[in-house]
This record gives sequence, C-alpha cells and structure tokens, in this order.
Amino acid sequence: MKIAETHSHLNGLEFLLVHKPKLWEEITDVIALVDAESCKTKISKEKRMEGKSLYSPIDMNASFKKLLSNSGWNESRVSYWVTKNEKLIRKTLTMDSQDQKKEVLRGLLWS
Repeated sequence: MKIAETHSHLNGLEFLLVHKPKLWEEITDVIALVDAESCKTKISKEKRMEGKSLYSPIDMNASFKKLLSNSGWNESRVSYWVTKNEKLIRKTLTMDSQDQKKEVLRGLLWS
C-alpha cells in the first residue's frame, strides 16, 4: 500500500517528522507492507455496485494490526471524562473511569 494523502491532526505528522523521524519511518514501513488487494473482500450490496469487490475496513484494520504488532507496536487506550473545568480534569486524569465519572458529575452539580 502507498500513502496517497495525509491529514495532520493537531500537527501530528509534522511532530513525527521533526521530533520522531524513526517512528514515522516505522509507520511508513508497515504501510508499505500492507497488501491492499488482499483486503478487497467486501462484496457490495448497493444497487449501482452490486457484486463489486470493495476494500474491507475490517480486513484492512486486521492487516495493519498484525503488521504493527509484528513490529513491536501495541494498542494502548486511555478513557477519561471530559469537562470544561481544567482543574477538575487535572484532578481526575489519574483516576479510574468510574471515579472520574463521579467526580465530574459532582463538579457539574456544584458549578
């Protein structure tokens, strides 16, 4: 697969290019390894394209996940409750999600 377009959310691409060029190289190496044609497994049911093979987002994501994992990358998620109150966000950021929810909802009641 090749990169045809990019979208730099919050200048993330520029950050990688300037501050983490090795990470960007790892990412582009994985993208180059993805066999897009093997991910054309979805069969369209739309009236105008019925029966046509399309790229399967599920297969595409699985391919990326496997190749990234093989390169030592792991999935990492952080769940947190958001509020406009900056002090409350800082206070709750390290709490588990249930405690965050209680604190944020309490903060909303008292504001």
